[in-house]
Amino acid sequence: TIWLWCSGISSGKGIDAVFLTHYHSDHVEGLPDLWMTGYMFGPFGSRSRPLRLWGPSDGKEPSGVARIAKGLAETFSDDTRIREADEHIAAIATEIEAHDFQPDHVVFDEAGVKVTAFTVDHGDLIKPSVGYRVDYGSRSVTLSGDTKFSGNLIKFASGTDLLIHEVFAMSPQLAKLPQMKPVAAHHTSPEEAGTVFSRVRPKLAAYSHLVLLGVKPEDVLSRTSSAYQGPVVAGEDLMRFEVGDSVVMKNWNQELRKYPD
Repeated sequence: TIWLWCSGISSGKGIDAVFLTHYHSDHVEGLPDLWMTGYMFGPFGSRSRPLRLWGPSDGKEPSGVARIAKGLAETFSDDTRIREADEHIAAIATEIEAHDFQPDHVVFDEAGVKVTAFTVDHGDLIKPSVGYRVDYGSRSVTLSGDTKFSGNLIKFASGTDLLIHEVFAMSPQLAKLPQMKPVAAHHTSPEEAGTVFSRVRPKLAAYSHLVLLGVKPEDVLSRTSSAYQGPVVAGEDLMRFEVGDSVVMKNWNQELRKYPD
């Protein structure tokens, strides 16, 4: 939530819906902070309605996203009880409204914003796992989630303005270790990502969830160029994108770049 606040976005009034790609801890562990900071009093909070939470169905009842919502409510019940009594926070603001879905279709359509969830491949044992495409008017952003090379992602990302994609790369020394092979098998290499970009042809591709072990972002960009010569950037904290006729990137030091120029 500190990065949201540094970007001028309130965790409460600025965020009322969250979409989970899968249920690995590194994709869920920030949720308690976002949820609780959002219902606290102050400019960074002051949410007046439940936090809405979407996640892919795991075929269980209750679903994975419902179990997360219930677990958070039980774990932090003392906090919500105290703040409702002491700070007069509305009880409804501390609630989490869980929604599960089957992927490969539109899962959210509200106020002109359409969110489509699509299946990706994060490994045989890591299911469900999805990416998202967000459309607003004629503009779109697609997020890969965690995935290996995915033809289904290419299908759903077709025509998108901004493609945000994960990447995994490691040094030759680490690549020799047997225990690293299954980790790499769950993700997309720079060369594979370049192939994805060459087929989707976004105005701008941006790497997020960079798992870089013994390599630098510039090494990843160089390897990507073997398969794709279009515009690609390595994501950083506080980087922002404005999607219009071109995609404008603004990084932490306020430098502006447009794609295409």
